[in-house]
Amino acid sequence: MADNTNINLRNMMIYQIFVRNYSEEGSFAAVEADLDRIKSLGTDIVYLLPIHPIGVKNRKGSLGSPYAIRDYRAINPEYGTMEDFRSLVNAIHMRGMGCIIDVVYNHTSPDSVLAEEHPEWFYHDENGAPCGRVADWADVVDLDYSHPELWDYQIETLKMWAGIVDGFRCDVASLVPIEFWERARQEVESVHPGCIWLAESVHPQFIIYMRSRGFTVHSDCEMYRAFDICYDYDVFDLLEGYLKGENSLKEYADVINIQEYIYPGNYIKLRFIENHDRARAASLASSVPALRNLLAFSFFQKGTAFVYAGQEYGRTHLPSLFDKDTVTLEPENGVDLSDDILRLCAIKKDPIFRNSVYQLSSDGDTITATHTCGDRKLTGVFSLKGDAMPVITEG
Repeated sequence: MADNTNINLRNMMIYQIFVRNYSEEGSFAAVEADLDRIKSLGTDIVYLLPIHPIGVKNRKGSLGSPYAIRDYRAINPEYGTMEDFRSLVNAIHMRGMGCIIDVVYNHTSPDSVLAEEHPEWFYHDENGAPCGRVADWADVVDLDYSHPELWDYQIETLKMWAGIVDGFRCDVASLVPIEFWERARQEVESVHPGCIWLAESVHPQFIIYMRSRGFTVHSDCEMYRAFDICYDYDVFDLLEGYLKGENSLKEYADVINIQEYIYPGNYIKLRFIENHDRARAASLASSVPALRNLLAFSFFQKGTAFVYAGQEYGRTHLPSLFDKDTVTLEPENGVDLSDDILRLCAIKKDPIFRNSVYQLSSDGDTITATHTCGDRKLTGVFSLKGDAMPVITEG
């Protein structure tokens, strides 16, 4: 585990925003205007999807994916100016919250600044043109970290942004050499001590697939050498599979328990039930009571809590990454979980969530989670189908 990981991140909640779809205006200013509401949820950290200009070549949809970045060192003019971005970050800080931004260092758009100025820094196809390693990602080309000059450029870019924001969520971080991330963390620390590092670590099946093709892909165990928090993708498919009726809840509980002994003692997992790449939780939950139990369970878990904009209102539609698709920030079917989230954030501050042994057990559609620290024990019981049930305690 990174030596200077702040274990207090286990007590925090991250709120995720895609600026384009957060409002009709799709601007930094519109996000800034809503910060008081975001803060009222109990938010500790605001996480912004990529804020940089988007490539045009091979663009998907009408506006393109924010993950097909054209220039790492610039601001997407659709969102505003650099001054507008600084204003947003300052306003976040004034409300006692942190701000992290997306870092997309595995790939760029085919017409990026780097692809045009340094084509030698990329993987190449049989014709010598920059290319990607994942066929489905047709709107990007992959960077080749065998070039030391690329490391220097990328780290200098991180240091530039670290002078403004509080940390980085690193996209498909497992495909970038862990040695790069270790050096980046060390150098960024000199600019922003305590900078937060969140890795989008990847699914087990993806690791196996890419390794079978001869590429290096790091496991979560390796990623913790440089990162504070890793995504929960090593187990999330089993939770989603349970909600879809594809596997049992026990199968999910069993793999969560394995996390507790295969990772470092101060490991931190990002505990989400939805994000910009996954189905909305409200579209999978069988009822509103089931959704509330699922939300409460996600906050009770050991790790950093996470809310994707619109989740608090039970939105069922997952916004497109490629077109304008504004999130309606008001209750859907009367669902408003804002007060639930605020109460859960308050519970999450309990020190036991920071220093505990964590275990799950399941019985049908009910899951019991226990945090144990010394003589203290905290137990949560969650009915993930939302059915009423008796709870019997001993002692």
